[in-house]
Amino acid sequence: MRPISRARAEQIMSERGWLPLLPDVFRTEVLRRSVLQHFAPGEPIFHLGEPAGGIYGLVAGTVSVSLAPAGSTPRLILLGIPGHWTGEACFLTRKPRRGELRAVVETTMLHLPLDAMDQMAARDPEMMRHVALILMMSVEFLFRVIHDLQKPEADRRIASVLHRTTWIGETPIPLTQSEVGIMANASRKQVNAAIKRFSEAGWLTNTYRSITITNPGALRRFAEEDGTN
Repeated sequence: MRPISRARAEQIMSERGWLPLLPDVFRTEVLRRSVLQHFAPGEPIFHLGEPAGGIYGLVAGTVSVSLAPAGSTPRLILLGIPGHWTGEACFLTRKPRRGELRAVVETTMLHLPLDAMDQMAARDPEMMRHVALILMMSVEFLFRVIHDLQKPEADRRIASVLHRTTWIGETPIPLTQSEVGIMANASRKQVNAAIKRFSEAGWLTNTYRSITITNPGALRRFAEEDGTN
């Protein structure tokens, strides 16, 4: 991936996700105080249990998001979507990180440090409401994850996981079948059978470490069908 300039990064983030929902003055301040950072494939952005820190916005690339209840090992839940920000819990609660964020491929992010967030909040009480919006956007996404995981048929859960990954853009999805299984609560055998079925239907193509969705509409329709009929 070619390095992304500061100007291009600000343009991308101003058009997607959280920032476009904010007042112009606040959006400008977030961008002015944010630091552009680049991460290599496999490099962690933050770990579970790290001291409280600021928020991160995904400019380009892909990140894996692993979460867990207190005392449990984080498990892969989702892939980050360009324009989305995360890490807001530390600002709101002052507690250590509750999950792990890791670059899957070459990734560019904007980082708004915690001290910068505190300075902004000291001057403008609306800062709390703006940051809480990140939390609510994450909750909405997790509602979808929970809904998908409650589907009784493994192949429909797998289809749901694969369809959600199309939200990151029309690019090969850097997931192994084992990782798809974790996200869909399915065995490797179930994932292998489902991917073979979807490939034969012309909905995707796959290699050892990536999957390319070629017909997301068909995949979604299958995922949302009631298999009891």
